[in-house]
Amino acid sequence: MLCGLLACAAKPADAAEIALIGVIGTNAAVFALDGGEPRTIKVGQTRAGVTLLSVEGERASVEYEGKQRVLSLGQHYRSAGAPVVPGPSSVTLAANPGGHFVSEGSINGHAIRLLVDTGASSVAIPAADAVRLGIDYRKGIPGKTRTASGVVPTYRVMLSSVRLGDIEIHDVEGIVIEQGLDIALLGMTFLTRIDMRQEGRTMTLIKRF
Repeated sequence: MLCGLLACAAKPADAAEIALIGVIGTNAAVFALDGGEPRTIKVGQTRAGVTLLSVEGERASVEYEGKQRVLSLGQHYRSAGAPVVPGPSSVTLAANPGGHFVSEGSINGHAIRLLVDTGASSVAIPAADAVRLGIDYRKGIPGKTRTASGVVPTYRVMLSSVRLGDIEIHDVEGIVIEQGLDIALLGMTFLTRIDMRQEGRTMTLIKRF
């Protein structure tokens, strides 16, 4: 009887919140469980009640609470029975093989891939993505910037919202770049409104205001 009770007490608690913060090929994925340190789970392995079923591209299929769920990079899942703990919104990212922090986010409610870049003064968006997002950027304030392709036209715009994980910032200044930019940059007009903590190959962003 006592041994049985001890075994129950030793069983690790299931995670109440699951966030996919990285993938490792098709064999493993990196999760933040209950906001803790990143944990790698291999396909077929179970940790804190989370079983990793498969990894494809930037998505991971998991089994939790007897149900299968598909999470995209940066996406959080909270158990229906999980207590809501007051506190600032945050997201934890894992560096990709090149050492960059890239995640799926959204601008004006539309999905877009974002690269965290403290060297960018604004949230910068390739023109092709701006068109897809429905941004009529040519009505913005024109300017120029230097890229690997040389000096190219830019347009300064106001973004109604920029979201990364649980963090959503409203009224963010951005620029649309017509040439020489392959991925949207999460620059300082977003990053100055959050706290950033980097430890090794992980970065945690915490909303300040």
